[in-house]
Amino acid sequence: MIGKLREEVDVIKAESLKWKESMDRFPVEKKVARAQLPSAENQLRSMKEKNSIQARRIEELEARLASELAKAKSDAEKAKADADAFVAVYRTDAESAQVQARKADETANTRAHWVADLAKYQSQRETLEEIHARGFDITEDIKRAKELEANAKALASDNNDDGDADDADDESKSGSESGEDPYGEETSPVDNQET
Repeated sequence: MIGKLREEVDVIKAESLKWKESMDRFPVEKKVARAQLPSAENQLRSMKEKNSIQARRIEELEARLASELAKAKSDAEKAKADADAFVAVYRTDAESAQVQARKADETANTRAHWVADLAKYQSQRETLEEIHARGFDITEDIKRAKELEANAKALASDNNDDGDADDADDESKSGSESGEDPYGEETSPVDNQET
């Protein structure tokens, strides 16, 4: 029984030695931990500062991004407005060009008509002059043919402006209001239209 007790005492002594060693190491570890504490605090403080700086940078970048986004939206809206205005002007110009093309086409058709009439009237005058040269007195008919020819020449001329063409057309209309020329031939419906 004494042997058992001695073994227990030895075990207790071994445990107490371990505890004592631990107790001896504890102040050293405590000193090391205290020595490392300022370094850890500095690291923590440094990390907090870095996080604060990064947070400020993120805020600045977000503000810049919002500003750039607003500017881009404004530029896009302005570009869209400019494009819409350009399209509107282009459409207006295209419509105006179509109207002018139609007017030019109508003017060309009218001139072609008067050129044909001029040739007809010249031919009639020449015929009347030949008849007059054979001894027939048709001076009034020749005079009227020359007037019709002059009117047709004025209307067929590219040098006259629209106002002159309207005046000459009014004169020719007064001579052919009835729809017939002085020689008894019916004129085409175009003869009685204004240019």
